[in-house]
Amino acid sequence: MVGQTLLDVGILIATVFALWKGAELIVESSAHIAKRFGVSQLVIGLTVVSFGTSAPEFAVTLIAAVNDQPNISVGNVVGSNIFNLGFILGGVALVRGISTSRNLVYRDGVVLFATTLLLLFFIGDLSFQRWEGIVMIAFLVVYLSFLIFRKDDELADEVPEGDFGWVDIAKLVGGLGLIMVGGHFFVEAAVDLARLLGMSEWAIGVTIVAAGTSAPEFATSLVAAFRGRYGLSAGNLIGSDLFNMLGVLGLAGTINPMQVDPESQSSLYMLCALVFIVVIMMRSGWKVSRAEGAFLVIVNLIRWFFDVRGPG
Repeated sequence: MVGQTLLDVGILIATVFALWKGAELIVESSAHIAKRFGVSQLVIGLTVVSFGTSAPEFAVTLIAAVNDQPNISVGNVVGSNIFNLGFILGGVALVRGISTSRNLVYRDGVVLFATTLLLLFFIGDLSFQRWEGIVMIAFLVVYLSFLIFRKDDELADEVPEGDFGWVDIAKLVGGLGLIMVGGHFFVEAAVDLARLLGMSEWAIGVTIVAAGTSAPEFATSLVAAFRGRYGLSAGNLIGSDLFNMLGVLGLAGTINPMQVDPESQSSLYMLCALVFIVVIMMRSGWKVSRAEGAFLVIVNLIRWFFDVRGPG
């Protein structure tokens, strides 16, 4: 058991390096791709990058749904979204304040809040039906179509250095590959350690698995913020949350309708409140400040404590 524990810790350390390198490749290449095709880095973050960084959530949620583990499936999506907006957005803002824009707040933030309310409504009866999954997927298609055909960029001052080359496509694919593989092994090792600590299936899904599958978003958004790519940094997190609910959970529910534990509702209420707070923060001064980032991190540390401790 000691040997397995040491191996899991070693894997966790190795995957951190893989995630960071993959994020660097993604940020560099996606900025050039956005410049080449005349779309904003915010749109690139909301689409291509967020889909790529959500690959671990997609794999874990879909496999759990197929294997009839709805609490892992739903818990991973809800937990990942809370983690994205709390620990990651808050953590990145704590390191360096994140500038926002009117589109990010009034378009993408409002859509995210509406989507979260829709998911809360659907799971209100502790089930997620096939038709509800189809509705979520249809909503995602409409939203993506709007983004792609409406090419506006309020963060035009984020002009990337260098010109586009086809090698940027290879860098993007390679970066996504690194974070997918790194995220997979991160989750496997983290779940092993969590089970040794006697955590419940829901607690593992909403905390450990959620944190592990969100590691790509954290690496990508932090690197983007350090390089001044605020549209890419914030767009990646908002887009990942939308894709997790509409695409990942929508497809999982379409394939296999699910029944979930009552614990899911409290986490969904937490997510709704968190999305609302984040949208207000993004609008206030058009920036998520370091103080606001600290608040988000503290709130989510408290939430994690109660999720890990469990009922009673």
